[in-house]
This record gives sequence, structure tokens and C-alpha cells, in this order.
Amino acid sequence: MAVFRRRSQATSEAPPPPVAKPGGKGRPTPKRREAEKRRRQYITAPRDRKEAYRRLRERQAKQRALVREGMRRGDERYLLKRDKGPVRRFARDYVDGRRTIGSYLMYAMLVIVLLSFIRSPITALLMLFAPPLLLAAVLIEGLVISMRVKKLTAERFPDEDRKGVGLYAAVRAMQIRRLRIPEPQVKIGERVEARDRR
Repeated sequence: MAVFRRRSQATSEAPPPPVAKPGGKGRPTPKRREAEKRRRQYITAPRDRKEAYRRLRERQAKQRALVREGMRRGDERYLLKRDKGPVRRFARDYVDGRRTIGSYLMYAMLVIVLLSFIRSPITALLMLFAPPLLLAAVLIEGLVISMRVKKLTAERFPDEDRKGVGLYAAVRAMQIRRLRIPEPQVKIGERVEARDRR
């Protein structure tokens, strides 16, 4: 009778949960049919050389698009050597937080060229004096920006490589803002040197 009681008790109890084997992946192995469904892309060998070149061009185009997007966003992994590092990032932010004469130089020159089609003494004087004055203003502005960026980076990054950072900032100041690569990360009027002090 005791044997029967133990058996009935054993059958009434719930079976113990399966114990995971040591070293197992902790989940059941999927069936082949399920694994094949999950696989969206099938790797097949190219039929001929033309197909292989086409696939290579597609991969290269995707890689170039990825690099361009990374450079545009300022991702350090995709930047050129001249743009990498905290010193160059500071120089970019310093320039991008200001309105510069150099960024409007191309627009001003275009207006001067269009005005040159109007025959009058005023436009003749404008054509004579405006271009050299604009260029002089851009050069002076670039020199001031270069000196200021050199001084600020020497204070903030004494242990970093600062070679050429002044020229880097001056050249960026001459570029049209919307065409700058990497694209500006600060708004006009946001002073990066004041932001760093806070």
C-alpha cells in the first residue's frame, strides 16, 4: 500500500523544470525550416565577371555614402586626419559660432559681377574698389581668427597637437556655412569659449 501511495503522490506533483546543461545556450535549437525563414538574403556566387564588378561597385557606393554621412555629422571614425581631434573640433565650433565676412565673400562677388553689367559711373567705382576691400577684410578677419584660435587652444589643450590649427580655422571661416564639412555643430551666436568656462 505504501508503494501505491508514493506513486500517487509522485503523479500528483508537477514534473520538475528541465535543468539547463552547463555550457548550453539556454534555448532550444531552432528547426531548419525556421532558420531558413529568418535568413532574408542568400549568398550566391556571381555568375560572371560583370556581375562581380556590379556587386563590388554597389558595395563601394554604400561604403562611400556611409563615409560621407559620417563626415557630415562629424563622426571621428570617418573624419579626415586634418579634421580629427579635440583641437580641430574646438576650432570648428569657434568659427561656426560666428558670422564671418569670408562666408559671404562669394555672394558679394556674385552681386558685384551682376552689377558690372550696368553701365554707370557708380558701378565702375564699385568694380574698382569693392573686390580689393572685400579681400582685405577677409584676410584681416582670417588673421584675427587664426591668432585667437591659437591662443585659446594653447590654453585648453596644452598637451595636444596644435600644428596648423590657426590656418584650419581661417580657411573654414572663408567657406559658406551650409557647405562646410563637417557641418556646423553649434548655432550662430553660441560662443564655444564661454560655454567651456561654464
